[in-house]
Amino acid sequence: MTNEILFYFFAGLAVLGGVLVVTMRNAVHSAVFLITTLLATAGLYLTLNAEFLFVVQIILYVGGIMVLFVFVIMLVNLDVALHQVQFNRQTWVAGLLSFALLAELLAAVALARSYGEENWLFAAPHVPTVTAEGNTEQIGRLLFQNYVIPFEIASILLLVALVGAVVMGKKRI
Repeated sequence: MTNEILFYFFAGLAVLGGVLVVTMRNAVHSAVFLITTLLATAGLYLTLNAEFLFVVQIILYVGGIMVLFVFVIMLVNLDVALHQVQFNRQTWVAGLLSFALLAELLAAVALARSYGEENWLFAAPHVPTVTAEGNTEQIGRLLFQNYVIPFEIASILLLVALVGAVVMGKKRI
């Protein structure tokens, strides 16, 4: 019962933080609410017994990416952008995309109902039994036994991107 209450608390906090990220006019306040949303997402991972994802969310996103965002916000001159004339002529595009998203959502609901499950929205999904092995051990075993080659390819691609960023950022002498 406590786990369910915590899940709904973190889910509500994540949704509220996400709405506030989009609606805030000040970029620093928006970044703070994005940090709140990412922390709430980490809390959701913890309530779902995904400890590895919880730690990665905190270290990588809240600790690394958001520090980068805040540095960029502080270094960019936002006062100039605030005083420029804003053109909001894309309302028809936003309306069209919103209508397409609503149609897609209604089609998904109609398709789910056509499968005949009476209470499909609130039905609990089938959850496999949990082994005594922890979540992090399962991820490590899968990563280094079944997915070694994709893991190494991803690490090489990240290394190439890092070297490319250093070369592009280097001042020409």
